[in-house]
Amino acid sequence: MSFPAGVAEAAARPLRDADDLARLIDALVAAEASRPCPPAALALQPVSELLARIGNPQRALRCIHVAGSKGKGSTVLLCEAILGAAGLRVGSYTSPHLQRYSERYRVGGREIGEAGFVAAAERVRPHLTALLHSEHPPGFFDFATATAFALFESEAVDVALIEVGLGGRLDPTNVITPLVSCITSIELEHTDRLGTTLAAIAGEKAGIIKPWVPVVIGDLPREAFAVVETQATTCAAPLHRLGIEFAAEVTRADAEGLALRLDCGPLALDLALPVLGPHLAGNAAMALACIRHADLLPLPQLADAARRGLAQVALPGRTEILARSPWVVADGAHTECSARALMRSLEVLGCRERHMVVSISSGKDLATLLPILAAQATSLVATRADRQRSLAPLAIADWLRQRYPDLPVRIIEDPQHAVRDTLIDLPPDSLMCVTGSVYAAGAARAVLAA
Repeated sequence: MSFPAGVAEAAARPLRDADDLARLIDALVAAEASRPCPPAALALQPVSELLARIGNPQRALRCIHVAGSKGKGSTVLLCEAILGAAGLRVGSYTSPHLQRYSERYRVGGREIGEAGFVAAAERVRPHLTALLHSEHPPGFFDFATATAFALFESEAVDVALIEVGLGGRLDPTNVITPLVSCITSIELEHTDRLGTTLAAIAGEKAGIIKPWVPVVIGDLPREAFAVVETQATTCAAPLHRLGIEFAAEVTRADAEGLALRLDCGPLALDLALPVLGPHLAGNAAMALACIRHADLLPLPQLADAARRGLAQVALPGRTEILARSPWVVADGAHTECSARALMRSLEVLGCRERHMVVSISSGKDLATLLPILAAQATSLVATRADRQRSLAPLAIADWLRQRYPDLPVRIIEDPQHAVRDTLIDLPPDSLMCVTGSVYAAGAARAVLAA
């Protein structure tokens, strides 16, 4: 197979700066749609060949591997906060990004700088070039994942937190043997790639379970849990389930955040989490359980680090409050469960009006998402947060106008203009919520979190 000429051209030149790297990434992303997927049996071959050529840096890393339909990115950041508070040097690899590709890579609790990002990518680039004309050449996610492992090895991190990109079994990150595997949630999403039933999707996510490696899971639907439990049993992997072996209780929820009680075996902690959204309590409990079962810290040190780290955590784009008069909340909700969780989270603000700015990625089910997002809306603006990945705003607006004729609906194509225009003249006690995709939340942050 031959990649488009743009990829070969961008990959042939040494990466000198962020502009060179951006050109290569953009070319790889543009080529993804036309790149045939290798057969399942060979799905990990492209990333494995890349990694072998750079010395298999992932083998030197202690990793926690996190999959899930929703909540995996926040669980990674919560783990990062706890481990960082304990003085460990942590590398975090997450996706997608809100505003910049480099957000996907964090070391020591900070987004990687340009020099480190370029150096890690340049270590991988010549090998990408060499493999472009192989039968199953690496794609964007193979390159991005290899870059993460190269970066974390060069930065000598104590722990690497690795978020699955899609599914699990065939995801390029699934080349590691982690200290702990985590599956945060399972619901119907990416059904064109992962299957059309909860059991099928669970089978893909359970593919990250490794022999004898502890597994931490959220409160999964019964059908999905049965699949995960079977895979864990087959792998002799100890299974730890939210609500059974460990638990989270929200004792207070308001605009300042959550007060929690986390019970995790011998640990029982009362602590604060400065985020909007009771659903994030379960993610905090999973983060604590992951670190406990990774056996990274003595229990007294873990308890102290959890209290200090979680009290200062920031979760960009996850029920994130960007302004308070009027209220502005950005959230990447793009599944039914996450949209419902967002709506419940907004209730604590007690706003008189709720103005929604919505962009939804292609392939999402409007009939699932829009009734939830529109149910209590005062108005709604449909926008396009990402030109390649987002649905046309007209499709969103037409769907709503047919079913909610009394709801004022506007189309503003540019997402940053949509945010600014919606904010104009909003009363101080009202709310603007920007949601529907990670890219929508990123657009809000570009305007208000600069």
